[in-house]
Amino acid sequence: MEKLYDILSEHLFVSDEIKKELKERMSRQTFKKKEIVLNAKQISTDYFFIEKGIMRLYFSKNDKEITEYFSSETQWINSPRSFLKQEIDYYTMDAIEETTVWTLSIDDYTYLSNTFPELDCYFKGEILHLFSITLDHLASIRFSTAREKHDTFLKNYASIYHRIPLRIVASHLGITQETLSRLRKGK
Repeated sequence: MEKLYDILSEHLFVSDEIKKELKERMSRQTFKKKEIVLNAKQISTDYFFIEKGIMRLYFSKNDKEITEYFSSETQWINSPRSFLKQEIDYYTMDAIEETTVWTLSIDDYTYLSNTFPELDCYFKGEILHLFSITLDHLASIRFSTAREKHDTFLKNYASIYHRIPLRIVASHLGITQETLSRLRKGK
C-alpha cells in the first residue's frame, strides 16, 4: 500500500485519516497471468491500483481481441464507462502477467470521494486520464500509419513494451503481427 500512498502524495496531502480509510477499504489481491478480472456483459464494480504487473482492457469481435489500453505498476485500471455509470459493458479486463492490485469497490470509491474532496479530485483526474488515453488511441487508429502507431506505442508504453505479447500489441495497434514484426525490424 506504500506505493499507493507515494503516488497519492504526488497529487495531494495524504493525511493519517486518508491512509486509515484506504487501508480499511482496499483489499490486496493477485491475479494469475491471463486471468479474467472483468468479463464483458458485466458491470465494473471495482477500481484497481496496480502494485505489480500489467492489465489490459479489451473487447472481442468476431473471435478477435481488440486491446483498448494497458495499465501497469502505480497506475489505476477499470472500465471507466461501466464503473461510473454502473452499466453493463462490452469490455473484458485481464492480467497480462501475474498482477498484484489494491482493489477499491464502487461503494468505497463513492464514500471516499464524498468524504475527502481531495481524493475525489484525484480519482476524477485518473479517470479522465483513462479517457484521454482511449481518445488518443482512437485518433491514432483512425489517422496514423502503422509506423506512427508503433512509434507512439513505444513512447507511451516504453517501460512495459517488452512484457506484452506481440499478438496483444498488434491488436492494440490495429495491425497484423506480421506488420508489427516488420516494424520492429525497422523495415
